Amino acid sequence: MPTSAKTTLSATKMSMPGVDAKVLRCFTAYDVRGRLGEELNEAIAQRIGRAFAEVLGARRVVLGRDCRASSVALAGAVADGLMAAGVEVLDLGLSGTEEMYFATSHLGADGGITVTASHNPMDYNGMKMVRAGAAPLSGDTGLAAIRALAERGDFAARRAGGRLTPCPEARAAYVARVLSFIDLGALRPLKVVVNAGNGAAGPTFDALAAALVAKGAPLEFARLHHAPDGSFPNGIPNPLLAENQPVTARAVLAAGADMGVAWDGDFDRCFLFDHTGAYIPGEYIVGLLAEAFLAKEPGAKIVHDPRVIWNTQDVVARAGGQAIAARSGHAFLKQALRDTGAVYGGEMSAHHYFRDFMCCDSGMIPWLLVGELICRKGAPLADLLTERRAAFPSSGEINFRAPDPAATVARVDAAFAPEAPDRDTTDGLSLAFADWRFNLRASNTEPLLRLNVEARGDAGLVRDGAARIAALIHAPGGSS
Repeated sequence: MPTSAKTTLSATKMSMPGVDAKVLRCFTAYDVRGRLGEELNEAIAQRIGRAFAEVLGARRVVLGRDCRASSVALAGAVADGLMAAGVEVLDLGLSGTEEMYFATSHLGADGGITVTASHNPMDYNGMKMVRAGAAPLSGDTGLAAIRALAERGDFAARRAGGRLTPCPEARAAYVARVLSFIDLGALRPLKVVVNAGNGAAGPTFDALAAALVAKGAPLEFARLHHAPDGSFPNGIPNPLLAENQPVTARAVLAAGADMGVAWDGDFDRCFLFDHTGAYIPGEYIVGLLAEAFLAKEPGAKIVHDPRVIWNTQDVVARAGGQAIAARSGHAFLKQALRDTGAVYGGEMSAHHYFRDFMCCDSGMIPWLLVGELICRKGAPLADLLTERRAAFPSSGEINFRAPDPAATVARVDAAFAPEAPDRDTTDGLSLAFADWRFNLRASNTEPLLRLNVEARGDAGLVRDGAARIAALIHAPGGSS
């Protein structure tokens, strides 16, 4: 983004080509995400920037962007909208979403925006937004008002004082905060494969690695798909997809590494592999991180999502902590941390939240903590999880396309509820039996039903339960 941006917004109500003034379909429950062109373009981005500033009464706003080809122009348009409202735009340039979270708090800004579509297809882009202190900005805490004003376009008169201020120095402060989560003296020699997926992670990781070297940390890194490239020559960075995991697994084996790390496009999620190249499902990483924090802060509260819970609850109970379930989704997990004072919160989708990181999620803090735990335990990552995975096997998330999700869930509920002593509807449908349980919920972002099944010590129960539920979902009128 240039250090000065031409402001193209008028002082009063705007009429912009490419903007449907009646509805902006790029708004989701948590953020902005849309197909480039009709759903999201520079004109719409200007409106959103302007509306963001006016709804929040903002005077200073942090702005970052990922490496997608469209992100430079969209970020410039957001800056135009912000500056038309008299905002000083604190420009991070190419950066991760968590850097925006940190800088919003660290710089005392009134809000923050990252232009990113994370792991979405090439023809998408979007924005993640927070208010002051990096507090979540969801549908019921301002996002609906921003959408409504952006759609109406009846903005206040143009304000003077808008300007763009580059803030490259924010990264050094961010690196220092990330490293504060680990005891550098506990680290032992480790070799780590890092796969940035040609997303935004590379430059930030390099700054972090340089700081580790400067402090004498005995870590060795093998970089894979490291350079940011918005054309994504090695595919969209989404390591949660099984088809995207072998490339990191092979690199771990080829390098003889102790662990592997892969990030999504804006690196607010990281995905871990053990020394055998095996991918570690997210719910077991939640348990590991809970254990790590409870070793440092005995009796602490740990927040988890309600999809796969038994391993986490067992780890927390054994360590003398308190497990707290919260609804899935970043806005809900962040608010739960703020409300309860929990030290850590984790979702099986690889979002990990930290009290001392503005209660926000980070893709850099988790792998460092796991590396420290490996060093402290003196055992490979695979060995740390063998017992846990056997004690609490799980299915992994199984997705179904359902024309009528509510009716499909109701059919599953009617079939299983009579035999379930424990029923919970905090987030979708959760039914627990003596030795197995499941959660079935509609996706917040896609037209999908998501199923997770877990058991106590019996993988057969997981397979059987998943098969029974899938048969109900696939029944006539259920799903495709």
